[in-house]
Amino acid sequence: MKSNNHPPATWPRAIALVDMNAFFASIEQHDRTEWRGRPVAITNGLQGTCVITCSYEARAYGIKTGMRLKQARQLCPGLIQCPAHPQRYATVSTAIMDALQDITPDIEIFSVDEAFLDVTHCQRLLGTPPRIARLAKQKVFDASGILCSIGISGDKTTAKFAAKLNKPDGLTVIPPWEAEERLRDVPVTELCGIARGIGGFLAEHGVHTCGDVKRLPISVLARRFGNPGRRIWYMCQGQDPAGLQQDVPAPRSIGHGKVVPPDTRDNEVLLTYLLHMSEKVGTRLRRHHLQARTFAIGLRTLDGWLGDKPRCALPTDDGRQIMELCRRVMQEHWQGQGVHQVQVTALDPVNRDSQLDLFSTTDDAQDEVNAVMDAVNQRYGELALAPARLLNRSRMPNVIAPAWKPYGHRQTL
Repeated sequence: MKSNNHPPATWPRAIALVDMNAFFASIEQHDRTEWRGRPVAITNGLQGTCVITCSYEARAYGIKTGMRLKQARQLCPGLIQCPAHPQRYATVSTAIMDALQDITPDIEIFSVDEAFLDVTHCQRLLGTPPRIARLAKQKVFDASGILCSIGISGDKTTAKFAAKLNKPDGLTVIPPWEAEERLRDVPVTELCGIARGIGGFLAEHGVHTCGDVKRLPISVLARRFGNPGRRIWYMCQGQDPAGLQQDVPAPRSIGHGKVVPPDTRDNEVLLTYLLHMSEKVGTRLRRHHLQARTFAIGLRTLDGWLGDKPRCALPTDDGRQIMELCRRVMQEHWQGQGVHQVQVTALDPVNRDSQLDLFSTTDDAQDEVNAVMDAVNQRYGELALAPARLLNRSRMPNVIAPAWKPYGHRQTL
């Protein structure tokens, strides 16, 4: 281990985690200057009843993500409710990620408001890792007008842990030769990737802090969790071997869901929501030149999910055909129970240019209609041109999925 008194001129490995501060709320405060310094809670539309996220001023009152708005108002009567603007957040996130590319092309977009940067090879050009981190903070501010916190260390896990230590607007440096000591007394569940299940397994073996892990043979974790278990052993010592994940794999599924009014039993309302989701899935398939044959259609009730996985005769990207599957599932599986959520998912998307079945035919006329509809909606907004039934669709805003990325098939709301 290197002595703190004689740090190396360059780090052998340098990973930074850029973490936006209360990202959605910060964007709203940036756009609405009169809200700066005031408690703001973001909800899914004005009808939203849960806090998606909130500003640091609101957090000072004890308001947290997932809290009911009614409870939040009890804690802070002056709380400002703001409907989410996902498209705006996605646009700002894309600008930030593009700006960070100026520092290094070695970037992993971890979520809409987080990114890992491997700056190991930037040190001769840009300076020390702390200096590069300060440069990244400035890049984020120049691109968005909002602040971020950065953690930087020799591996991904320690960098992510460091980023949350001094928020908001923090910069925390844990040199790789100090990482093991800094993590020694940290509870294992404080590290990203060690959830309650793994934490419980470790606790059964007398492991509660990162320092305890070193006394546990790596084979114990390997037998229980395989290679992820081996990674956990190294993570807890500040030596996470994982590299950046820059490739976005081909989609295994493409789906959209929507919460419906609680305990909905109206057939027409449910069909409207299912049509909305069918059109969104079809549009997304077409945007990325994909088609699917098998779809999961689900309705969530108080007793759990009901539904089926029907198949089309041929792969499709047409919302009308997907909706026909939804109607079939409703007729065969729904008995009038109260429904709280609907979901439509394409389970086996393949490239549209894949070879068709022998003697199969395509509906060129419908393809042309869909192409025109997509062009209109791309120019004038989602579902500006849509089936008449969708005039009665939910006005709740779209949400940003956890797997959102600024490019490719995951660039969707």
